Amino acid sequence: MADLEMPVKTRGVGVFLELRKRLQSGLIIIGKVVAGNPPAVVVTGRDSSIHIRTPTNEVTLILPPGVSYVEESNIPTNGGESCEQEHHFRLQISVSHSKNEGSSDIVRTLRAQETYCFYCQSCKTRLLEDRLFKRVLPLPNGKWNAIVDDWCCHPDPFANKRMLPRTEDCLLGDTFFLLTRDGNCEMTLRQEVSPTDSQNSQDPKKPCHRTVLVSCMSCSSVLGEVLTQETLKLYITQVVVESSVGDRNPESSFSRSFFLERTVAARLAELSISMSSFHFSVQTPSGKTFILLWLLNTDSIIASVPEWSTSNPTHHRPSLRATRALKLLFIACSNMGLQQQAIATSWEVNATGHSLVLPVTVCEELLRVIEDSNITLPTSMRHMRAYKVAYLRL
Repeated sequence: MADLEMPVKTRGVGVFLELRKRLQSGLIIIGKVVAGNPPAVVVTGRDSSIHIRTPTNEVTLILPPGVSYVEESNIPTNGGESCEQEHHFRLQISVSHSKNEGSSDIVRTLRAQETYCFYCQSCKTRLLEDRLFKRVLPLPNGKWNAIVDDWCCHPDPFANKRMLPRTEDCLLGDTFFLLTRDGNCEMTLRQEVSPTDSQNSQDPKKPCHRTVLVSCMSCSSVLGEVLTQETLKLYITQVVVESSVGDRNPESSFSRSFFLERTVAARLAELSISMSSFHFSVQTPSGKTFILLWLLNTDSIIASVPEWSTSNPTHHRPSLRATRALKLLFIACSNMGLQQQAIATSWEVNATGHSLVLPVTVCEELLRVIEDSNITLPTSMRHMRAYKVAYLRL
């Protein structure tokens, strides 16, 4: 058995489904405006699909292979404070063992002795062609130098030294690649000095620092930074990396927001396993904390039904396929109340949260993606204490 949460909104998204493989119960929430009375809601399932029918709407949700609805298992439950706007139902599904799906985390899939092409994610221009890396090495945690005294019994041998790649190296950070320039760079990339951070420039304790940015020659999208004359830092949210073997066209069907959502979700899922960390602090390169993330689980499977699918009872009802997702709690640091400020202070004082550094514009994009996810949920599911709830698709 497994857990299935399937809330149906009264406004905006018509249906939202969440499947939890590790649990045994599920939840359906249907708005009273849509559903009428609880007896009028009919849930059936066969061949790894769930069919929901109300007096005015119906939709079919395709579940992953090996997942099926337990017939007649849905029962009405108390909706609590939301009982005036929503009907709540519990149900069950069964899950058979299946092979794990491949990872979409590009940092995890890069291999030495293989050839890759790097593309601009915005315009799909090929930036770096046929790059063969003899070594693909992970960089240490961004805060590694804070515990270097525990490694050495003499003065820090790494003081004021940066870890940079050699020729034909690719060094992997949590959110970026470090690699050396090649002959194509002069034709596909350009450099510019970033404007001074206005907040840091007014703080006498912080030195004025200007970063040399690297951007796409074709569309001017910022891709990363220039660390040295020969070393580039490219953010994983700004480039698409494809193997040079086989089809060499980058995935163009993904929208910018979905690419960003899937890339960040894959990194969070991988870091939660490799570092046993479930708290993340999304920061800008200047060190400003932008979003606090608390990863709740990585085994959700979700599906969203667009509003048009449920607003017109005579419209053709498509079958929608579910996809894997993360469930997380978040706080936007730009708009905090007293409770959120107390949490943010506690995270900072106790060094809670693994830092994920992204460009300022990407932090803003990511926050919009997370906020959009939050507003598609039923009202009863949007908050958990001082946090907001969201899902990121893998």
